[in-house]
Amino acid sequence: MSGHSKWHSIRRSKAIIDNKRGAVFTKLAREISIATREGGGADPDTNFKLRVAIQKARAENMPVDNIKRAVEKGMGSGEGGLQLEEIFYEGYGPGGTAILVQALTDNRNRTSSEIRSAFTKGGGNHGEPGSVSWMFEHVGLIRIELGKYDPEELMLIAIDAGANDVQEVSEDDEVIELEVYTGFEEMRKVQEALENGGIKIISSEAIFNAKTTMDLDDAKALQVLRLMERLEDLDDVQNVYSNLNIRDEVAALQ
Repeated sequence: MSGHSKWHSIRRSKAIIDNKRGAVFTKLAREISIATREGGGADPDTNFKLRVAIQKARAENMPVDNIKRAVEKGMGSGEGGLQLEEIFYEGYGPGGTAILVQALTDNRNRTSSEIRSAFTKGGGNHGEPGSVSWMFEHVGLIRIELGKYDPEELMLIAIDAGANDVQEVSEDDEVIELEVYTGFEEMRKVQEALENGGIKIISSEAIFNAKTTMDLDDAKALQVLRLMERLEDLDDVQNVYSNLNIRDEVAALQ
């Protein structure tokens, strides 16, 4: 499983345990509203960005009413104005790990201050624009259900559809789903090819994947994960990415 997926799994488990689902839904609602506004309307059949945001929300079991309100807000018919803008922040975590933070904010000064503070308290350093972003590439990640297919057969179908890479996701030594990685520009074409082939899409999203990863000892790796958690707990932060190789043993400790 990729580092992004391991981090996502850690955050999802902790959200359930810590009763943070409301905060998760708030962030997902922002993505849906922005996708509605910037992607071309409230119809997910014609607005691919919105379709992706809704699939991501459904994968997190976000209630249908919440999704509907987020779409209405993006169209300007819901309560409250939509004044959000997307900003990326960069920095270094313990051990020199690269960290990229994706935020949606209505107040740049507030968000910048909170992110700088989180880096400092977490043992990291806030960096200048461009300091670490070159270490990441913008890609599509599509999670697909095995269904009736053999994992190897499904991998071949995904590659034929245009995927760059396919990775197995296992649970208790059993493959339960596949992660399909695509170029960012090819994401829509690959997803639609899979859907047209009758393959069930669990979720899809555009992510920033580290081009290469780095290993740290358990103590340092845990410090990085705690810094990432501190950052992602900020209201304005949507996603946090790093180039840390999150080993299974470290993920279990978190």
